[in-house]
Formats: sequence, structure tokens, C-alpha cells
Amino acid sequence: MTALHWATVAPFLLAILVPFLYKYIRNIHTGWFVLALPVFLFIYFIQFLPVTSNGNVVKHTVPWVPSLGINFTVYVDGLSLLFLLLITGIGSLVVLYSIYYLSNKTESLNNFYVYLLMFMGAMLGVVISDNLIVLYVFWELTSLASSLLISYWFHREKSIYGAQKSMLITVFGGFAMLGGFSLLYVMTNTFSIRGIIEQAAVIANDPLILPAMLLILLGAFTKSAQFPFHIWLPDAMEAPTPVSAYLHSATMVKAGIYLVARLTPVFGGLPEWFWIISVFGIFTLLWGSVSAVRQKDLKSILAFSTISQLGLIMALLGLGSASLYYGTGTEAALYYSAATLAAVFHLINHATFKGGLFMAVGIIDHETGTRDIRKLGGLMAIMPITFTISLIGLAAMAGLPPLNGFLSKEMFFTGILRASELDIFNMQTWGLLFPVVGWIASVFTFVYCTIMFFKTFTGKFKPENFDVKHVHEAPIGMLISPIILVSLVVIFGFFPNLLSYTVIEPAMAAILPGLLDEGQRFYVNIYHWHGFNTELLMTIGVIAVGVFIYLTAKKWMQLNVYLKERDPLNYFYDQSLVGLIKGSTSVTQIQMTGLLRDYFAYMITFTVLLLGYTFIRYDVFAIDTVNVATISPYMWILTLVFIAATLSVPFINHRITAIIIVGVIGFLLALFFAVFRAPDLVLTQLLVETVMVVLLLLAFYHLPELRKEKFTPRFNGVNLIISIAVGIFVTVTAFSSFALSTSNGIEPISQFFVENSYTLAAGKNMVNVILVDFRGLDTLLEVLVLGIAALGVVTLIKLRMTGREDV
Repeated sequence: MTALHWATVAPFLLAILVPFLYKYIRNIHTGWFVLALPVFLFIYFIQFLPVTSNGNVVKHTVPWVPSLGINFTVYVDGLSLLFLLLITGIGSLVVLYSIYYLSNKTESLNNFYVYLLMFMGAMLGVVISDNLIVLYVFWELTSLASSLLISYWFHREKSIYGAQKSMLITVFGGFAMLGGFSLLYVMTNTFSIRGIIEQAAVIANDPLILPAMLLILLGAFTKSAQFPFHIWLPDAMEAPTPVSAYLHSATMVKAGIYLVARLTPVFGGLPEWFWIISVFGIFTLLWGSVSAVRQKDLKSILAFSTISQLGLIMALLGLGSASLYYGTGTEAALYYSAATLAAVFHLINHATFKGGLFMAVGIIDHETGTRDIRKLGGLMAIMPITFTISLIGLAAMAGLPPLNGFLSKEMFFTGILRASELDIFNMQTWGLLFPVVGWIASVFTFVYCTIMFFKTFTGKFKPENFDVKHVHEAPIGMLISPIILVSLVVIFGFFPNLLSYTVIEPAMAAILPGLLDEGQRFYVNIYHWHGFNTELLMTIGVIAVGVFIYLTAKKWMQLNVYLKERDPLNYFYDQSLVGLIKGSTSVTQIQMTGLLRDYFAYMITFTVLLLGYTFIRYDVFAIDTVNVATISPYMWILTLVFIAATLSVPFINHRITAIIIVGVIGFLLALFFAVFRAPDLVLTQLLVETVMVVLLLLAFYHLPELRKEKFTPRFNGVNLIISIAVGIFVTVTAFSSFALSTSNGIEPISQFFVENSYTLAAGKNMVNVILVDFRGLDTLLEVLVLGIAALGVVTLIKLRMTGREDV
């Protein structure tokens, strides 16, 4: 494995050590040991900036399942490096913040840091993997780690509810995404993302491309909380604030953004890709911003603002994908790539100001005991540093100059205005809706930022509203991380071109490959003043209308729609969950009867139906009597005795007699094996049949009430039909297999074992060779199952119940 591979799995390796550190070094906060890893990884990944800035990539492969085309291939280009730096950089600040936020005296820190490291490693694997199957494995690990972190305070009912919701929705999307990946493999015969991108022009006209695209977008939308799958994110706010700052603002929710950006070279330029991503993104932007205004909890406001901002980035990626339609080196392609530029820049900016805001809210909650804006107020003088952090973060999110949020908001306006001018995909008709909806959403973004700021820090301070005795500023250790993040907000605002050609332009080149001629680069020059253009007028309008709405808040805050905080789509989720539980309960009651014969009936019926469908679908029924051997007279006699013994069983009304007759049938079957020259099967059959008959007779001997019991056999038509169907299909399958192998010249598989048992395994007993060598793994697992069963039996024998175990 290369250094990149070790860097990817390093968080998992450290997660294994965390419980031991927590157990044996209790007097030191576990976070101090964990902090070193993301800092080291951040420094390590920064060294790749010169490589990606020059348009180069780093790729290394470790074989995993090469026969299936599944290899652990790491691939670092501008896009993956951007996410690697976000994951490790924000991760370092979150770990530092959590050291002061979570007490090692009252919290189970070993669980917290194991889950956090597990998530960090999974996110690194998602963004660095070039193989779709490996990416999917890491993708699902992010869902698992996220749900564990959300339910960290598992004694809270809301935490369990939020974890369950996030798991159900994101894993559902992950399964759909796996289906899309499988369809891509069918079209391209490779799981390599690079290989698929190289065949993008070939698969553009493939009929499977649309279902593949829809399934993949389902996975991306559920992970990145796009409408209508966004409902899991607000409930995920029950997680500790460091988790919210890391997973639900900067990293996990951006995994879907990453997937869309990564696969834009494959699907970009298609009208379906353009419309689905753009429309869902812009509507999510509006829905999230309007919903955020209705919230009373600070983290809920930030949750819906995150949904809104994710919709903004998603819409920009969709609109920017249209540039691929115009082809390499055209002015139109460069002109319409402005949306992609805005998406990449806002991706960075959102991580800085939203991470800082989540940490500020965590400080407020930690020091006051509440996040309810109806109780908060007057904290400006009491918590001046937190006030400053929040002011910068909220101003950036609202899009006010001269912060980085203003720059990316202006670029957002530029992107949607240019997209409205597109002469493709029927944008001449519907294109104007994008600037209108984007502007309205921006107004509500300004409004909820204003509400959050003034309701928290201005007004009269009322000590009786707080759960703690003394409200004060947080310790410096808890303030370092948000201070660093809002400092980046200011730095990137005043000096945005620090990132232009080191981070942003390489990421754009990865999202829109082949858009430029050889030697040409994207023009990424970000600056504040563009004159009195439409974008500036839209910003002024946002501020003016936003201020007016805030000043009239007393009127519209009395409306019923404002008083309802819970997203209405949660009703459909809850009802579907209730229906799912009721449906599964009904199916379970029908299926899980507790009777072994019913389970066999279900399994056998399914097998018979499957075989019947196969015979009809592929028309494989055939009988060939040409090569059938003659049947000796004694075989007829043996067969008649066998049939007579079998048919007599249902008419016997004494259990002991029934056991003996069943044993006779087993011994007759051994005679058939002997006639067909299978001595090992004869021995096995005789041993098993003898043991079973003896054990059953002993059981009935020691249970005299059963030994003496007589019963009247009951006729069961269903069992009769199933039995006859099984017999017919086994017979038909045997005849058809024999006929097809002889008529089509197909060599039976038994011939392979005849020819190779001795030469390959040095064994003359072909059955033993098959079991031990050719089916060695299967046999090993069977032995393992028997061993587990034996351990269970031994445990039951050794365990002596007294009847007071539950007292």
C-alpha cells in the first residue's frame, strides 16, 4: 500500500486504539490523542497542491477483487483534494473544539471519537476512491457513522429518532446509487470512474444511461438533503454540536455534492441531468430558506439554512453542466461555466462560515443552557467574542460585503443570470424562473440571518430565562476553532484569489474536463467591484426587502404558517413508517408461524414457482429416451416396495410404527445408492438413518404418553399439492438436464470432476475430493456452523437454570 492508502485508512486504525487510550489514560482528554491525526493528514494533503495546480493527478492502485474489476484505487485531482482538505482541516478544528465541549468526566468519549474517526476515514475514502464499488462501501460507512454520532446521547428519544431517520433515508439512497453504479458497469464494463469518464461519449446514447442517472441522483439527493429528502437533516441536530459542525455543514452533506460534481463529465450536457439537478437544487434553496425563518431553535435555523445552501450549490452544478453541451474551447462553454465556478467557491465559503456558526451556537447552548431564540437576548455584552464570531458568520451567510459570502452570492447571481440566457434545453421559456426564485430565496436567507443575530445578541438580557446560574463567555479553548473559521471568512473575502488557481481552478478542471483547449485554463479572477450591474442591484434589493420583512416581523410572526416549525413533509415520513411497521407485522404474522412445516412449505413453494417460471421463460423442458438404460426386474420390485412404503405413511395411526416405516424408506434409499455404485452415500445414508431411528425410538420410549398415543391422520390438500409439485419438478429437472446435455453436446459438470479429481487434488475418492478441495470453503463454513451449534448445545447443558435468573 502507498502513503495515500495508509492516509485513507489511518482514521480507522486510530479508532481501534481509542478505547485502549480511553481506558488506560483517563486523566487526559482522549481528543488530544485524536487531534494529531487530522492535523497530520491536513499537512500531508496540502503537499499535493502544486501537483493539482499544474493540472497533474496522483493515482495508485492496490488490487482487492481484480477478477471483478474491484480495486482500491486512490485518485487525487483538484476536486478530490479540495474535499480532502475540507475533511481534514475542518476535522482538526472540530476535534479541538470537542475537547472543550465534551467533558471526559461525564461523557463516553471513547464512543464519540471512535465514531468520529470512523466517519472521517469513510469520507476520505469516498472522495479519494476511483472505483465505484469501493466508493459505495465508504459511502455507506458515512451513513452508519453519522447515525451512530446522531444517537450518541442515546438516552434521548429524539436522538434515536433522528439517527433512525437519517439511516433509513440515506441508506435507501445508497442502495439506489449502487443500482446506478451497476448499470454504469453494464454500459462500460468497468467500475473505474476514470474509465467511465473516458467512455462518456459512447454511453451518452445508451438506453440505460437515464435509469443509471436517476438512481445515482437519488443517492446524491438523499445524502445532500435535497428536497424532498431533506427532512432527516433537522432531526440530525440532536447530535452534539461538534458533530453538527463537522458532518452536517462541512462534510457528510457535501458527499452528494461531490458525487454530482465527480460524475458531471459523464452525464453533463444531457438535458435530463441539467433540469433535474437545477430544478431540485433551486427549489431546495427556496424551501430551506423559507423553512429556516419559521424556526425558533438556533440549530434548527442552521439546519434549514444548510439545506438551503446545499440546494444553492447543487443548482449551480446543474446549471454549470450546460457548458459541456457547447464543446471544447468555445466561448459559450467558458461563459456558462461561471455557475460551476460559483459552486466551487461557495462550497469552500459555506464550510467556513457555517462551521463557525455551528460552533458559536454550541457555545451559546453550552454556556446558557438553551438555544431557543424566544429566551435568548442581550448576549452581546456578556459574550463579546461569540457575538463577533456570529456577526461575521451571519453576515457572510447573508451575502454582505466584504466577506467571502458576498463574493460567492454575487457569483451565484451571475451564474443563474447567465443560465437564464441559455439557448438550449428550453431555457428560453423557463430560464427566467431561476433568477427570480434565487433572488426570493436570498431575501429569506437575509431574513433568517437577521432574526438569528438580533434575537440572540440584542435586546434586554433576562437571567431568569437561562438554565445556568451564571452566563459567561466560553473558555478560550472552545473559541479557537470558530475564530480560525471566521478569520478565513474575512481572509477569503479580502483576498479571494488566494484560492483561485491553487484550489478553485483545479477543481473546476476536474468537474468540466475537456472543456478547454490544450494549454488553456479557466479564468478565475474573483474581485468585489464589478460596477453597477444586475448582480449588485439584486443584492441591494435583497437587503432592502429583507430589512423591510424583518421590521414588519410582529405582523407576519402571528401567522399560522410561522408558528408551525416542523416541516410538513415529516408527516408523510411518519405515516410511511407507521405503514411499513404495520405491513411488516402483518407479513411476519403470516410467515412466522413457529411451525417448521410452514417454513418448508413457503420455501418449497417459492422454489417450485421459480423453477416453473424458468422452464416456461427459457423453454428448456425436454425428454430424451434414446440413451436411457434398461431397467432390471429387481429394480422394478425395489421401486414398487419403495413407493408402497412411502404411500403407507399417511395412513398409519401409531407414532412408533410411523418411525419404523420412515426408517425402512431410508434403508431402501440406501439400496438404490448401492445399485448405482455410490458406496460412500450408502454408508452415510445407513449411518444417518440408523441414528435418527434409534434416537426417535429412544425419545418415545422415555415419553410413554406419546408412545401409547394413537392419532387419526388428517388429510391436507395443500401439503399434497406441494409434495406432488416437488416430485414432478425434480423429475422434470433431471430429465431435462440429461436430455439437454446429450442433445446439445453439453459436457456434464461431473465429467470435469472425473478428469481432474486425481490430477488436481491427488484423491481417488471423487466425492471426498469435491467436498474437501473443490468445495473447500463451503465445507469449512458448514463445519463452522456445526461448531457454533455444538457450542450452543454445550452451553445449554452446562447452564443450570434455577428459575431465579430474572429476579
